Amino acid sequence: MLIVHRTSIVIVTPALADANNGNWRTARRWAQMLSPAYRVRVVREWTDGDEALMIALHARRSAASVRAWRARRAGAPLLLVLTGTDLHRDLAVDADARHSVAVADALVTLNARGPAYLPEAARDRCHVVLQSCPARASLPKTDRNLRALMVGHLRDEKDPLTYLRAAARLADRADLRFDHVGAALDPALGAQAAALAARQPTYRWFGALPHAQTRRRIQAAHVLVHASRMEGGAHVVIEAVCSGTPVLASRIDGNLGLLGDDWPATFEVGDDAALAGWLVRLREEPALLSDLRARAADRAEAFSPAREADTLQGIVRGLL
Repeated sequence: MLIVHRTSIVIVTPALADANNGNWRTARRWAQMLSPAYRVRVVREWTDGDEALMIALHARRSAASVRAWRARRAGAPLLLVLTGTDLHRDLAVDADARHSVAVADALVTLNARGPAYLPEAARDRCHVVLQSCPARASLPKTDRNLRALMVGHLRDEKDPLTYLRAAARLADRADLRFDHVGAALDPALGAQAAALAARQPTYRWFGALPHAQTRRRIQAAHVLVHASRMEGGAHVVIEAVCSGTPVLASRIDGNLGLLGDDWPATFEVGDDAALAGWLVRLREEPALLSDLRARAADRAEAFSPAREADTLQGIVRGLL
């Protein structure tokens, strides 16, 4: 029989359901993983409460909640999760982000290479939690073409322009198709995506889609392209691997920290020529695509929900 503790936890996330982004999905999933044993609430900002533990996502964007927690709950533990831009950009330039790291009792990064970006004195407080998703079967695919898919809201950090340029390079290849899912957070990037879709039939931009529809498109794609300039632990990469869809990724630590140091299908940030070359090879060399599928299947075990839950629950028990 499960014994339910009365201990309460608050998860602070800078984005709630309306944003439909990675921070929200992490917060929701962790609340579900912890709720069998704890009372959990999820908020955008914490100002007061009697919770025993705060889990704060994003060092800069949750900084106000971190300061309020330390002022009102000085003796209660704080777990800070560095989710991406805070780790790779804000720590170098933002005093609020650095303060959040300094006062946290424990830290989490979402990929295996993340701790190296922390101040050396903070690394012994850092844990790695690889996020998860339920496995899904790959959907049937045609052999008449190769369908690439990029998923991510259109903003500079995701570098959608590299994907657009690669698609334009291959405009004369009717056997190479390019699908793109994500809202135009940067209107200028949205205008460029719309312009390419208008003139090139092999490129389709769907804008934002519900998560269930996006997941099915991942299952149906031959390959997921992930071109980001910086990442904390991109959940879409995990979803692809757990759907049997290989990933063609920019060579950044946030991607290699998920896929593994030996993941072969990578290209330098911004190198659309290399990305286009990989897509041509995957179309023309079926054995290469099969090898990447096998590598994805082997890697999927690292992203099991049970493993994520065990790791997270162990960190929480150690703090309470």
